[in-house]
Amino acid sequence: MEVTGEQGRLEICEETIRDLNTIRKWSMFFSILGFIAIGLMFTIGIAAGIFLLIFDTGPAILGMPEWIVIIIIFALTALFFFPLYFLNRFAHHTGSAVKKTDKTEIREAFRNLRNYCIYMGILVILLLATYFIVFLAAGASVALLRDFGTAI
Repeated sequence: MEVTGEQGRLEICEETIRDLNTIRKWSMFFSILGFIAIGLMFTIGIAAGIFLLIFDTGPAILGMPEWIVIIIIFALTALFFFPLYFLNRFAHHTGSAVKKTDKTEIREAFRNLRNYCIYMGILVILLLATYFIVFLAAGASVALLRDFGTAI
């Protein structure tokens, strides 16, 4: 398999093709495992949401209406679906590229790997920003409560 670029020619040796095949197998394993996990999360979330709606625990226990729990489960399932989809597509196209030694398949495989990495990078940045905001809010709350404690 050969890949041409602007600066010259890049050839992929047999050892690299074997490595790509190994990466394909592990990527497929992790994507299938992830699909099973989000399927279970979705099923358990829907069951919990229905349970909360049927038994009407009231907003006092959760601090929010029960239907919001179902919406949160849908949102988290959709959020976690896309990186798994990109990883699965990477594994599928890498398998085709290794079998056929097809340039377009390997290009599509790496495009899906790029999408996976970008998506996961954005998720990590959002998670870190959320943690930072929560820690700032918690620190401000502690400082505010400390001020109230000395006044009493």
